[in-house]
Amino acid sequence: MLRRPLLHRTAPASVIVFRALQLGDMLCAVPALRALRRALPQARIALAGLPWARQFTARFPGYVDEFIAFPGHPLLPEQPVHHAELADFYTGLCARRFGMALQLHGSGDVSNDIVSGFGAETMAGFCRGDAVARERTVLFPYPETGTEPERLLGLVEQLGAEAAGVHLEFPLSRQDEDELAASGVARELEPGSYLCIHPGARQRDKCWPPRHFAEVGDRLAAEFGLKVVLTGSAQEADLTAAVASHMRTTPVDAAAPISIGAMAVLMRDARLLLCNDTGVSHIAAGLRLKSVVIFSKADIARWAPLDRHTHRCIWDPAAERAAVVLHHARALLAGTAPSRQRTVGMWPYW
Repeated sequence: MLRRPLLHRTAPASVIVFRALQLGDMLCAVPALRALRRALPQARIALAGLPWARQFTARFPGYVDEFIAFPGHPLLPEQPVHHAELADFYTGLCARRFGMALQLHGSGDVSNDIVSGFGAETMAGFCRGDAVARERTVLFPYPETGTEPERLLGLVEQLGAEAAGVHLEFPLSRQDEDELAASGVARELEPGSYLCIHPGARQRDKCWPPRHFAEVGDRLAAEFGLKVVLTGSAQEADLTAAVASHMRTTPVDAAAPISIGAMAVLMRDARLLLCNDTGVSHIAAGLRLKSVVIFSKADIARWAPLDRHTHRCIWDPAAERAAVVLHHARALLAGTAPSRQRTVGMWPYW
């Protein structure tokens, strides 16, 4: 007789989800969190993640009720370990006796040991090798194919949740709108009159050359009568300035000390986003903003947005395919289908 899925057998009243990653990785978990909430509408769901993700929790109050800052682990590279906080972190979680600890932090090579220390009544997640199916622990073999949202959603489906869509979200608030307005960055920009270029990425070696962004921006501005807006954090101002220095037209340099939310409001009203493979590409997917995303290092099959017609993903590690990027940007702005494509599985890449 087949054992019922873990969520059906235990119906936990509280869940602690572990995913200590950056913005794009967190947005890829939204379909899984949405399905988990639908399966457990009355449960208290907490997220243990990197300190910045407090704002992620605040943006998705329908899916996550509480944020708990993770102090780090020596084998996880995302942040330094705050050793003085470790004892209180694990002691506090164990004392709360969560009904379930859900490991959404990859294959489990390191993260399963971390999550097993949360003291929850049950634990679920991915693992390497054969599945683990015990009364209080369920681990599924880590999938080597599929996009990141599909992999994570597949995990909670195997636990007994029904999918509530694999689409991403990026909700915008009145605070985001007010912050952008107060910054003055978009004061003279009309909705639909501009395209955004985001030349930065957390890892600088993933960035397409500024002169290429400038070349494509100039061509699109001339052909479609659009203003070019350069976006980025204050720490990426050198990159936006480098792009601007190569342009013949004068862009709006919007690299400013504004939040991700305010920047997303700016992007929402654009016609197109041109960017590297970084978190803003997942914001564009959540906003339903057309985009051209340039990949140079990451697994394109895993990290490209699901809708590969609205979001064109270009593999260009040698930075020699500016003409291809321009071709697909034109197609998106004109609303036409691409003339040529390469496929991986059922999804197109270029």
